[in-house]
Amino acid sequence: MWKRMIVMLLVVALCVAAIAYAKYSMVKKAIAEHSKFAMPPSAVTTVVVKGQTWQPVLSAVGSLRAVNGVTVSTDLAGIVSEINIESGAAVKKGDLLIKLDTQQEEAQLHAAEAKRELAKLDLDRKRDLIAKKTISPSDWDSAQSEFHQMEASVDEAKAVLARKRIVAPFDGYLGIRQVNLGQYLNPGAAIVPLQSLDPIYVEFNLPQQNLSLIAVGKKLRIRAADIEGEFEAEINAIDSKVDDATRNIMVQGTAHNTDRKLRPGMYVNIDVLLPEKEGVLAIPVSSINYAPYGDSVYVVKPTAGGQPGPDGKAPLEVEQRIVKLGPKRGDQVSVLSGIKDGEEVVTSGVFKLRPGAAVQVNNAVTPDNSLTPKPNDT
Repeated sequence: MWKRMIVMLLVVALCVAAIAYAKYSMVKKAIAEHSKFAMPPSAVTTVVVKGQTWQPVLSAVGSLRAVNGVTVSTDLAGIVSEINIESGAAVKKGDLLIKLDTQQEEAQLHAAEAKRELAKLDLDRKRDLIAKKTISPSDWDSAQSEFHQMEASVDEAKAVLARKRIVAPFDGYLGIRQVNLGQYLNPGAAIVPLQSLDPIYVEFNLPQQNLSLIAVGKKLRIRAADIEGEFEAEINAIDSKVDDATRNIMVQGTAHNTDRKLRPGMYVNIDVLLPEKEGVLAIPVSSINYAPYGDSVYVVKPTAGGQPGPDGKAPLEVEQRIVKLGPKRGDQVSVLSGIKDGEEVVTSGVFKLRPGAAVQVNNAVTPDNSLTPKPNDT
């Protein structure tokens, strides 16, 4: 009996060993097959880094202000009797804008002129009498004083009449008229805005640490939203004081505005042009993989020991590089360290890459890489 039991146990042990060996063979084969498996290459776009002439700039946001700009008003009360302006029209210095009713002032002028004529006749008579010494010097002095007073009264009446003729103080363009014929105006009432548009001032602030980089005469580049093209300007004044609260300094530039596209009150983007730099390495912003431990890019290089495929091209992989970034401009950012001239950098698809990943370059469609981008929905 015990011999039969031993034989049965041996048979069971052999069966278990056979099953274990079969499982081991299957696992070993699966591991071998998995080691042969490779992820398909990721499709990416690339750009070859080339040194270029880079225009460093100091960027700011500013606003436009007219060299001469006022809201024309009256300093005397009166009723509008004449309007000689059209909203939005161009005017020259001295052009009549509106006229207030002057009937009372004209009557006062006539009265003053009549009194002046009488004083002049009296003065002429006393001139003959003083020559004949028939009147005292004090009577002659009084006659002279009376005549001069009457002349001053005439001049005063003429000045009041002139103040009721509102004229353009300088060449410019009118805004929307704010008065109507027959309207009574109080002193200081607004009549119409008047702005000179060419040239035009641009004002902006820069941090105090940039003070050494700017000077009167430095060139500016101005861009306004929804206005095509750029406008050239130059710095004409720098404020003499740094703001205590913000530690910024006010800078004023002058821009030519012959097409009158720029208007006072508009906000604009401003670049202060600094001396150009040669050999700057700039890549699209989309190439950067931002991370807390440091920004990086992926550089494309041939796979070590890789065999050419059916197309005759060697397989490619990526190497991750930590980079130090410099100033940005448009869709590009300058790289101060981490890459070299002539290297090929991934510009899209970086989020799905890892060091050593296989890639396939397809530059049929590439990200924007313009220094002056113009997005469609802005």
